[in-house]
Amino acid sequence: MLQVGIFSGIYQHDLAETARRIRAHGFNAVQFDLDFADPAYAEGELSERQCREIRDTYRRHDLPIVSVSGYTNIVHPDLEERKRRNERLKSLIRNGRALGTPYVISETGTFNTDSDWAPHPRNTTEAGYAECLEAVGELVEVAREHDAVFCVETYVNNVIGSIDATLRLFRDIDSPHLGLVMDPTNYYEDHNLDDMDGVMRRLFADLGDKIRIAHAKDVARATDTGEKHAETGAAEYLSFRGVGAMELHGPGQGALNYPLFFELLAARHPNMTVIIEHVTEDEAPAAKQFVDDKMIEVGV
Repeated sequence: MLQVGIFSGIYQHDLAETARRIRAHGFNAVQFDLDFADPAYAEGELSERQCREIRDTYRRHDLPIVSVSGYTNIVHPDLEERKRRNERLKSLIRNGRALGTPYVISETGTFNTDSDWAPHPRNTTEAGYAECLEAVGELVEVAREHDAVFCVETYVNNVIGSIDATLRLFRDIDSPHLGLVMDPTNYYEDHNLDDMDGVMRRLFADLGDKIRIAHAKDVARATDTGEKHAETGAAEYLSFRGVGAMELHGPGQGALNYPLFFELLAARHPNMTVIIEHVTEDEAPAAKQFVDDKMIEVGV
């Protein structure tokens, strides 16, 4: 059966209180965010003791850490800023196993200087792809050295933002240390939203064997085409709600065909963890109920 987890950073409390609240909401796994209300944990390299404390706290609450958030713009146009961001991501990859999981996740970035999610003309050029390929290759090599898996989460406005670009990346870096986060909402734009099922079936047909973790959020056409964020008090990647023609919601608040999503996912990965995102702490129980209901409907 599919499992249901949530981003830990949605719960902005100290380590133990976050774990307690997540478990009280009925989740049985987390994607760990190094972004919560505890000054003892900085954004620098985690110590062995801190990794053990984090891992063991979640385990004591029956909440295994199944993936780690390392979201950053890996092709940031400021080279010094790019280096700083990617070094932090590499430190999380090195620490993944100590936190209890091989899977560390980031998007593939954009050359836009104002936002990690807004498009830029260079994103779709050969030169832009080459820079992204080099950055991903370095991260995959760190993952190989530390028995980890760097997982890309594609997004339409990033360098790797389409099915074809994702397939190309996996052809160019053919490694067991590169994986995919399956989040169908990230592939939809105004031109293909009405072909939701067709896009989703192609996603699983072409990329199903690359999936390591799945995410659950929702997508709908936007009336506000600017960048959208929720008032969460958390990091930007946790408050982001879309930019341009699409807006991104919690599960059940948009147009995603969830029965088809879970049917296709379970056919390839029957015991995979599905991580809920794009909700606040108060919205989490209703989102979980929606996801559970859809899984029951499909029988997975």
